[in-house]
Amino acid sequence: MVPFPHVLAFALTSLVLIAVPGPSVLFVIGRSLALGHKGGLLSVLGNALGMVPQIIAVALGVGVVLAQSVVLFTIIKIAGAAYLVYLGIQAIRHRGGTTAAAGPVPPSSTWRMVREGFLVGATNPKTIVFFVAVLPQFVSYAAGSIPLQLALLGVIFLVIALVSDSIWALAAGTARHWFARSPKRIASLSAAGGVMMIGLGGTLALTGSKS
Repeated sequence: MVPFPHVLAFALTSLVLIAVPGPSVLFVIGRSLALGHKGGLLSVLGNALGMVPQIIAVALGVGVVLAQSVVLFTIIKIAGAAYLVYLGIQAIRHRGGTTAAAGPVPPSSTWRMVREGFLVGATNPKTIVFFVAVLPQFVSYAAGSIPLQLALLGVIFLVIALVSDSIWALAAGTARHWFARSPKRIASLSAAGGVMMIGLGGTLALTGSKS
């Protein structure tokens, strides 16, 4: 297993990187502004689950191949960016039909939000690069079981991201709840969340790279 000093150092490094607003945080904020607490938290859950395939790929050595392939990496990057733009457009289109005081999210809507978050998380090029470039630096080769160590570090990162992103979702959802006192303001806020996601998608498509 990973020696405790390595685990502690990796956890602190991950906490610093995750706490700084990046693509995942902006995605969560945008979703929370557009959909409220529940939509934001469900997106956080889906986004975290989307990291699982990446963790498995890195643990099995597939992640290195993916990160070193310009074609595959670019395909994933563009697909993820395009999906973010699509979600942003949907948020703007349906801004008039959202309310912060809505009741429980219907099962179909619940799974849809989780699925959308999963697709964004699974195609986030920044996370792929982080797992491939950073995780191996905290592995103890003398301890053996390298795939298990990589998987454990990946799970630690996932848990930290889940907690941190949930805090952002709750904060943004609270702001949305306050704006919801006016239907016009909540529609504008939902549109702002959509614009944020569109901008994030465009930024990832234009600036995301393997470097």
